[in-house]
Amino acid sequence: MLPVRPAKPVAPRPVVRPAAVPDEVTGAPCSACGTLNPPDRRFCRRCATPLNAAARPAPLPWWRTVWPLRRRVRAGSGRMVRLLVILAVVAALCVGGLLLLPAGRALFEDTRDKLGKTKPVTPVDVRASDEIPRHPATRTTDGLSNSYWGASAPGASVTYTFREPFRLVDLIITNGASASPEDYPGQARALQLDLEVTTQDGEKHTEKLTLSDKPGPHTIPTGISDVRTVRLVLHSPVGLTQGRHLALAEVEFFARS
Repeated sequence: MLPVRPAKPVAPRPVVRPAAVPDEVTGAPCSACGTLNPPDRRFCRRCATPLNAAARPAPLPWWRTVWPLRRRVRAGSGRMVRLLVILAVVAALCVGGLLLLPAGRALFEDTRDKLGKTKPVTPVDVRASDEIPRHPATRTTDGLSNSYWGASAPGASVTYTFREPFRLVDLIITNGASASPEDYPGQARALQLDLEVTTQDGEKHTEKLTLSDKPGPHTIPTGISDVRTVRLVLHSPVGLTQGRHLALAEVEFFARS
């Protein structure tokens, strides 16, 4: 019979016994599973949910909940006041828009005037309160800078009427008897003019124009819509002596194309 090696000793396995937990427990129930827990526990004995959670922050006051509107507050927390504030803001914006509408429209039209192109507009009727023989007011719209309208005294006026209303962007005035430096001082000149523009609905726009005493065109930006008539009145004459009269060579009107 062969010899047998001795067996290795094997340690006995530990036996895990569940701890006895009394069924009757007094304390606050767990907010997650409802299990009762002793007062000294910090976590639920069943689901380990924290038992003493941090206190929720107090709801925001109404004035901090107006914007953004997505903030959530407790029911009835200043809802009526917030609604009144929102309605007041909307009403103020509407009133402000109505009040600023003319200014905003004027700014929009002026921007279009600066960015757009212009085209000449010819009046269908030209009438003056005073004319020198052989120098009628129609000379101011003949396209020639060496012919002119002659008036005997300051205060004379010329009125231009147009077939269709248009937006008057620019007004170009060539003063004196001619645009030529040699012929310009041949007659007297009016260095101040009253500009009176009447629109289609009867509204009048007046402006005082001051021209420099030199030959050549003078460009006056206007920016007036729905123009039907334009009237110019001559003032502040220069060189008006015996045997001389006031001269106005050319008046040009430009609309937005």
